[in-house]
Amino acid sequence: MADVLPENAVRVLDHGYLHLDGALASDLAVVNGARVSFNQEAEEMTERDAGLIRFLVRERHGSPFEHGYFRFVVKAPLFVVREHHRHRAGHAYNEWSGRYSKMEPEFYVPDNVRTQVGKPGAYTFEPVDEDVRAMARREIEETAARAYAAYERMLEQGVAKEVARTVLPLCTYTKYYWSCNPRSLMHFCGLRNHENAQLEIREYAAAAESFLERLMPITHAAFLENGRRSP
Repeated sequence: MADVLPENAVRVLDHGYLHLDGALASDLAVVNGARVSFNQEAEEMTERDAGLIRFLVRERHGSPFEHGYFRFVVKAPLFVVREHHRHRAGHAYNEWSGRYSKMEPEFYVPDNVRTQVGKPGAYTFEPVDEDVRAMARREIEETAARAYAAYERMLEQGVAKEVARTVLPLCTYTKYYWSCNPRSLMHFCGLRNHENAQLEIREYAAAAESFLERLMPITHAAFLENGRRSP
């Protein structure tokens, strides 16, 4: 999984990306998935079919949206991956294993350094002063570099990769395949491309949603009209 980005990829954060590696998803497939109950099939979309999609989303008839397929290649920091992998229903993941190959020295250093204000469940986030921001970024960079140096020293001494990797920080980048159906993608985007989600995973969710909009524009419009709630 090379880092030379193909056309159907979105750069995310400083070194990450989300790449649509394959898809079998369309508004027409949703329509035909719904109308098979009547032994009917359409070959092209009509306004009546668009109305059917809006009805299905509004009334939360979700199964016709489960027959599509999106496969992404994602490069993200470990802490983002741990949030992402909490989404299980309709999702599948296979991640680059640090047990079998050497991890690369790439680390997320946030541009947006913020402070947490408020109580649990009702936090807001405000930017820190520029001197604090510079200090935090420097601490993250230097700590990651020291951790990776320790990782390499252990490998050089014959320590197994699966043991040596335990020193690496959560800002380390990893890569993985992510597959999901359109219904599950809408659910993920409704939660993670949201103002209450953490900024970093929100950027990945926004990138994924851009492909939903591109491949299934009528479904995506209905998703927005329905308050960004998955059917």
